[in-house]
Amino acid sequence: MNLYRSYLRPLIFCLSPEKAHKLSILALKAGFGSGEAIHDQRLSVNIAGLEFPNFLGLAAGYDKNAEVPDQILRLGFGFSEVGTITPRPQAGNPQPRLFRLREDEAVINRMGFNNEGHEAAHKRLAKRKKQGIVGVNIGANKDSDDRILDYSRGIHCFYDVASFFTINISSPNTPGLRNLQARDSLKELLLSVSGARAEEKQKTGVHVPVFLKIAPDLTEEGLDDVAAELLASDVDGLIVSNTTLSRTGLQNKSFSGESGGLSGKPLFERSTIILAKMRKRLQQQKPIIGVGGVYDAKTALEKIKAGADLVELYSAMVYEGAGLARHILENVLETMEKDGVGKIGEYRDLSLDEWANRKIPD
Repeated sequence: MNLYRSYLRPLIFCLSPEKAHKLSILALKAGFGSGEAIHDQRLSVNIAGLEFPNFLGLAAGYDKNAEVPDQILRLGFGFSEVGTITPRPQAGNPQPRLFRLREDEAVINRMGFNNEGHEAAHKRLAKRKKQGIVGVNIGANKDSDDRILDYSRGIHCFYDVASFFTINISSPNTPGLRNLQARDSLKELLLSVSGARAEEKQKTGVHVPVFLKIAPDLTEEGLDDVAAELLASDVDGLIVSNTTLSRTGLQNKSFSGESGGLSGKPLFERSTIILAKMRKRLQQQKPIIGVGGVYDAKTALEKIKAGADLVELYSAMVYEGAGLARHILENVLETMEKDGVGKIGEYRDLSLDEWANRKIPD
């Protein structure tokens, strides 16, 4: 990681963010950073019927078209998400649409679900040996006549290749998408997704877990509505959170005014508060994956202490490189030894009240 920060990052940052992203995909395809997933029983987590070899995953947004899922796992991650994938291919929003906020170690994106569509991604996933946990993050086309139906189509398309599904209704970069978090719309969506899964489960005898991914910009009342509908459904769990529209406290002056979702270090506090508030609402009835602002062992553990069962990251890799997952997991194991902790789950909820009682930032 020191090599990356000192030598590789300055070179990579000479490229536009999208060119750098494409280069990293090519590097993984060529075998760069290959190794083995980190398997340590102290780090393993069993939720939603899945045994995760370790608690740390790569969030959706990096491997949009399911090009390198197994290469990602070999970076040390316990699981990964591909996507977001929509039924039909779409180009996304006009460029430039991805911005590095270096002073804040943050990223703003307004990609707009650019991807090659269901068919292309399914073909790639069908070719893998299905070793390791790879979730499929599904979304709706921008010009769809029926966005709720798009999510059910995703369940049907990927049921034979997905380890789990993420229902992404929280991206700020598709106009109107976040409206699906409103209670009546969310109820309709969850019923549709559950129905699609029931059909596939009846045909295959296999239960594929479904997680709902929410925004970090919901009000307390919005969180109440999401929790109520989630608890009334058979959806397996929750992912907290997507990117934020907030720009509170940013140092960067060049790109902080750009529209889109903010991720990286500035998202940590907001997303962790929302995580804890949702853990309070869901109690132990649904597992939660914590995402947002994770960049080291301390922040990863803090997500668990605030109520997460699993943790994901993405933006921090822009600043810390491909060795980040291994570095975090090694440091977590060192911390566990110092604390006399034998299983990662022993940390869960230790800071729950502290985080849940905080006010959601403006």
